[in-house]
Amino acid sequence: MARINRNEQRLKRHRRVRKNVFGTPECPRLCVFKSLSETYAQLIDDEAGCTLAAASTIDRDLRAKVEGLKKTEAAGKVGQLLAERAKEKGVQKVVFDRGGYKYIGRVKALADAAREAGLDF
Repeated sequence: MARINRNEQRLKRHRRVRKNVFGTPECPRLCVFKSLSETYAQLIDDEAGCTLAAASTIDRDLRAKVEGLKKTEAAGKVGQLLAERAKEKGVQKVVFDRGGYKYIGRVKALADAAREAGLDF
């Protein structure tokens, strides 16, 4: 019997969540992706199929600030920067797409920081 790897399981969960989560221009989808060392987040308008705002730990504005921080602390900075960029675009309300990840650690830190910075979800 073939064993399913962790990423395939995550993608399966992600597809299940995406059936119910849909972003509009007024209320885009806040999508989270995390690699082994980096954290990425973006606001997506699914109707137009475009990204409205994005932030990550490899972003030019954040790279120096997250140097030496723990991954969860860096994810918090990403959430804060994304919320600032969303406000510049006039976005207040979003739907949260955790990407098939559990709502702990980096995902929770990013969501909490985005909420504190003014995003509503």
